[in-house]
Amino acid sequence: MRVIAGEFKGRKLHSLSGDNTRPTSDKIKGSIFNIIGPYFDDAIVLDLYSGSGNLAIEAVSRGCAKAYCFDNHFKAIQVIKENTLLTKSAEKFVVTKMDADKAIPWLSVKALKFDLVFLDPPYAKQKIEIQLREMLSGSLINSDARVVCEVDKKFDLPDQIGSLTKIREQAYSLTKIVIYRNSGE
Repeated sequence: MRVIAGEFKGRKLHSLSGDNTRPTSDKIKGSIFNIIGPYFDDAIVLDLYSGSGNLAIEAVSRGCAKAYCFDNHFKAIQVIKENTLLTKSAEKFVVTKMDADKAIPWLSVKALKFDLVFLDPPYAKQKIEIQLREMLSGSLINSDARVVCEVDKKFDLPDQIGSLTKIREQAYSLTKIVIYRNSGE
Protein backbone atom coordinates (compact mmCIF):
# COMPACT_ATOMS: atom_id res chain seq x y z
CA MET A 1 0.00 0.00 0.00
CA ARG A 2 1.45 3.34 -1.04
CA VAL A 3 0.52 6.94 -1.75
CA ILE A 4 -0.33 7.12 -5.46
CA ALA A 5 -0.10 10.84 -6.30
CA GLY A 6 0.63 14.30 -4.99
CA GLU A 7 3.03 15.60 -2.36
CA PHE A 8 3.56 12.23 -0.63
CA LYS A 9 3.64 10.15 -3.84
CA GLY A 10 5.45 6.83 -3.54
CA ARG A 11 5.53 6.70 0.27
CA LYS A 12 4.82 3.19 1.52
CA LEU A 13 2.19 3.03 4.23
CA HIS A 14 1.85 0.52 7.03
CA SER A 15 -1.29 -1.53 7.38
CA LEU A 16 -2.84 -3.47 10.22
CA SER A 17 -1.95 -7.12 10.43
CA GLY A 18 -4.66 -9.77 10.59
CA ASP A 19 -8.08 -10.13 9.04
CA ASN A 20 -9.87 -7.40 11.01
CA THR A 21 -9.36 -4.70 8.39
CA ARG A 22 -9.60 -4.44 4.60
CA PRO A 23 -7.22 -1.73 3.43
CA THR A 24 -8.46 -0.09 0.25
CA SER A 25 -6.25 -1.41 -2.53
CA ASP A 26 -4.15 0.98 -4.61
CA LYS A 27 -6.26 0.06 -7.65
CA ILE A 28 -9.55 0.98 -5.96
CA LYS A 29 -8.02 4.06 -4.33
CA GLY A 30 -6.74 5.26 -7.71
CA SER A 31 -10.16 4.71 -9.23
CA ILE A 32 -11.89 6.64 -6.40
CA PHE A 33 -9.65 9.66 -6.89
CA ASN A 34 -10.05 9.52 -10.68
CA ILE A 35 -13.82 9.75 -10.16
CA ILE A 36 -13.99 12.44 -7.45
CA GLY A 37 -11.21 14.56 -8.88
CA PRO A 38 -7.52 13.90 -8.79
CA TYR A 39 -6.51 17.04 -6.84
CA PHE A 40 -8.12 19.30 -4.24
CA ASP A 41 -7.70 22.87 -3.01
CA ASP A 42 -7.68 23.07 0.78
CA ALA A 43 -10.63 20.71 1.31
CA ILE A 44 -11.33 19.30 4.78
CA VAL A 45 -11.58 15.49 4.96
CA LEU A 46 -13.39 13.13 7.32
CA ASP A 47 -12.29 9.48 7.35
CA LEU A 48 -14.73 7.96 9.83
CA TYR A 49 -13.41 4.37 9.71
CA SER A 50 -9.81 5.23 9.01
CA GLY A 51 -8.10 1.85 9.50
CA SER A 52 -4.59 2.72 8.29
CA GLY A 53 -5.35 6.30 7.25
CA ASN A 54 -4.72 5.30 3.62
CA LEU A 55 -7.57 7.32 2.04
CA ALA A 56 -7.13 10.41 4.23
CA ILE A 57 -3.38 10.48 3.56
CA GLU A 58 -3.98 10.18 -0.19
CA ALA A 59 -6.46 13.07 -0.03
CA VAL A 60 -4.04 15.33 1.86
CA SER A 61 -1.26 14.34 -0.53
CA ARG A 62 -3.50 15.58 -3.35
CA GLY A 63 -4.09 19.00 -1.80
CA CYS A 64 -6.63 18.68 1.00
CA ALA A 65 -5.75 20.98 3.89
CA LYS A 66 -6.64 18.75 6.84
CA ALA A 67 -7.97 15.27 7.55
CA TYR A 68 -9.83 14.02 10.60
CA CYS A 69 -9.23 10.29 11.07
CA PHE A 70 -11.29 8.18 13.45
CA ASP A 71 -11.07 4.54 14.37
CA ASN A 72 -12.33 2.48 17.27
CA HIS A 73 -9.28 0.23 17.60
CA PHE A 74 -6.10 1.14 19.45
CA LYS A 75 -3.83 -0.69 16.97
CA ALA A 76 -5.45 1.13 14.05
CA ILE A 77 -4.81 4.47 15.75
CA GLN A 78 -1.15 3.51 16.22
CA VAL A 79 -0.82 2.63 12.52
CA ILE A 80 -2.58 5.85 11.41
CA LYS A 81 -0.21 7.91 13.57
CA GLU A 82 2.83 6.05 12.15
CA ASN A 83 1.58 6.65 8.61
CA THR A 84 0.91 10.35 9.18
CA LEU A 85 4.45 10.70 10.54
CA LEU A 86 5.75 9.19 7.28
CA THR A 87 4.22 12.16 5.44
CA LYS A 88 6.34 14.61 7.46
CA SER A 89 3.12 16.68 7.65
CA ALA A 90 1.48 15.10 10.71
CA GLU A 91 0.04 18.50 11.69
CA LYS A 92 -2.42 18.14 8.79
CA PHE A 93 -4.06 15.14 10.49
CA VAL A 94 -6.26 14.89 13.56
CA VAL A 95 -6.23 11.25 14.68
CA THR A 96 -8.77 10.24 17.32
CA LYS A 97 -9.68 6.90 18.86
CA MET A 98 -13.45 7.03 18.92
CA ASP A 99 -16.38 4.96 17.73
CA ALA A 100 -18.02 6.39 14.61
CA ASP A 101 -21.40 6.73 16.35
CA LYS A 102 -19.77 8.88 19.06
CA ALA A 103 -17.58 10.80 16.60
CA ILE A 104 -20.55 12.22 14.65
CA PRO A 105 -22.12 14.15 17.56
CA TRP A 106 -18.63 15.11 18.81
CA LEU A 107 -17.84 16.66 15.41
CA SER A 108 -21.25 18.41 15.33
CA VAL A 109 -20.56 20.06 18.70
CA LYS A 110 -17.24 21.30 17.31
CA ALA A 111 -19.17 22.73 14.30
CA LEU A 112 -16.78 21.13 11.79
CA LYS A 113 -17.76 20.89 8.13
CA PHE A 114 -16.31 18.52 5.58
CA ASP A 115 -15.78 18.68 1.83
CA LEU A 116 -14.83 15.03 1.42
CA VAL A 117 -16.07 12.13 3.56
CA PHE A 118 -14.86 8.52 3.48
CA LEU A 119 -17.01 5.77 4.99
CA ASP A 120 -15.55 2.27 4.90
CA PRO A 121 -17.06 0.49 7.91
CA PRO A 122 -16.69 -3.22 8.63
CA TYR A 123 -19.18 -4.80 6.24
CA ALA A 124 -21.04 -6.65 9.01
CA LYS A 125 -21.50 -3.48 11.05
CA GLN A 126 -22.29 -0.92 8.39
CA LYS A 127 -24.85 1.76 9.19
CA ILE A 128 -23.93 4.14 6.40
CA GLU A 129 -27.41 5.48 5.66
CA ILE A 130 -28.15 6.20 9.33
CA GLN A 131 -24.75 7.81 9.86
CA LEU A 132 -25.05 9.98 6.76
CA ARG A 133 -28.46 11.23 7.91
CA GLU A 134 -26.92 12.07 11.30
CA MET A 135 -24.07 13.92 9.59
CA LEU A 136 -26.52 15.90 7.47
CA SER A 137 -28.69 16.82 10.46
CA GLY A 138 -25.52 17.86 12.33
CA SER A 139 -24.50 20.06 9.36
CA LEU A 140 -21.19 18.22 8.98
CA ILE A 141 -21.26 17.89 5.18
CA ASN A 142 -20.68 21.02 3.10
CA SER A 143 -22.75 21.81 0.04
CA ASP A 144 -21.18 20.20 -3.04
CA ALA A 145 -19.15 17.83 -0.82
CA ARG A 146 -18.39 14.30 -1.99
CA VAL A 147 -19.07 11.23 0.15
CA VAL A 148 -17.27 8.00 -0.75
CA CYS A 149 -18.71 4.77 0.68
CA GLU A 150 -17.07 1.37 0.43
CA VAL A 151 -19.49 -1.55 0.89
CA ASP A 152 -19.84 -5.23 0.12
CA LYS A 153 -20.73 -5.62 -3.57
CA LYS A 154 -24.04 -7.30 -2.60
CA PHE A 155 -25.12 -4.32 -0.48
CA ASP A 156 -27.21 -1.57 -2.05
CA LEU A 157 -27.34 2.02 -0.89
CA PRO A 158 -30.24 4.27 -1.97
CA ASP A 159 -29.94 6.78 -4.80
CA GLN A 160 -30.85 9.60 -2.42
CA ILE A 161 -30.07 10.07 1.28
CA GLY A 162 -31.42 13.44 2.40
CA SER A 163 -29.64 16.04 0.26
CA LEU A 164 -27.04 13.47 -0.89
CA THR A 165 -27.47 12.21 -4.45
CA LYS A 166 -25.68 9.13 -5.72
CA ILE A 167 -23.46 10.16 -8.62
CA ARG A 168 -21.53 6.94 -9.19
CA GLU A 169 -21.47 3.29 -8.24
CA GLN A 170 -18.68 0.94 -9.26
CA ALA A 171 -18.08 -2.71 -8.32
CA TYR A 172 -14.61 -4.22 -7.87
CA SER A 173 -14.43 -7.94 -7.07
CA LEU A 174 -15.97 -8.16 -3.56
CA THR A 175 -16.22 -4.40 -3.01
CA LYS A 176 -18.52 -1.69 -4.28
CA ILE A 177 -17.75 2.04 -4.20
CA VAL A 178 -20.73 4.39 -3.97
CA ILE A 179 -20.17 8.12 -4.34
CA TYR A 180 -22.63 10.84 -3.32
CA ARG A 181 -22.67 14.60 -3.87
CA ASN A 182 -24.35 16.92 -1.40
CA SER A 183 -26.77 19.24 -3.19
CA GLY A 184 -27.98 20.85 0.08
CA GLU A 185 -27.00 24.13 1.63
